[in-house]
Amino acid sequence: MTPLIGAIVTLGMLVVIPMGLRLLGVRAWPFLAGALPGALSLWLPRGPLAVALAVCYGLATLYLAFHALPRLRRPDPVQLAAATALATPSVAALSLIAERAGYHLLGYTPHMLALTVAHFHFAGFAAALVAGLVGRQARSGAAALTVPAGTLLVLGGYFVGDWAELAGSVVLTAGMWWVGWLAWRSFRGVFLLTGAVLVASMLLALSWAVGQAAGLPHPSMELMIATHGVGNAFGFALCAVAALRRLDPL
Repeated sequence: MTPLIGAIVTLGMLVVIPMGLRLLGVRAWPFLAGALPGALSLWLPRGPLAVALAVCYGLATLYLAFHALPRLRRPDPVQLAAATALATPSVAALSLIAERAGYHLLGYTPHMLALTVAHFHFAGFAAALVAGLVGRQARSGAAALTVPAGTLLVLGGYFVGDWAELAGSVVLTAGMWWVGWLAWRSFRGVFLLTGAVLVASMLLALSWAVGQAAGLPHPSMELMIATHGVGNAFGFALCAVAALRRLDPL
């Protein structure tokens, strides 16, 4: 795992998710008990110790997934967004365990798995959480659902192929842009910045997905990490979750 990906994932594990859990009414300390060794695993060489620490993180994400289950019983878009936020770190944890073991999970290389770890902390947890909070504030159930739907379609694309992943990217991009606009309209302030970041970072995501599916020129993975990844982690997820921290929990 490269240092930049490690830094992005560490931010998600130790800052964004714990801060977001307050907005979900979930105690953060049981999660942090597993997130701390999980974050340490990012900075160790691949091997048994790194895997063992990553498994601790996997257990912490199961704690979050357990809290997602009651929300699935209520057919409410905001609660479905909250459930998505709580469930997607488990996908990141499974990818992390495989990556730390050097295992090609579902045929994906460890490097691609490292990107999946980052993706499901930010496009998974953070984006779904913000979609739920903004959807509730704007009274837009459709907005609350678009990001979870796009995230799940992208996940499905991992199994189906590049075109399915592109479809998920289109839905996710449209959803994040919509949520970004509603957030700016509802809260103003820092959401002018987060909205601008979303426009740029998700355009990059679309260009990469189109290029992958159609065999067209597209940004390199290194450029995507340094722009799309850093922008979504710091410019969107961190800023948005911090700005919304005073809202009532979902």
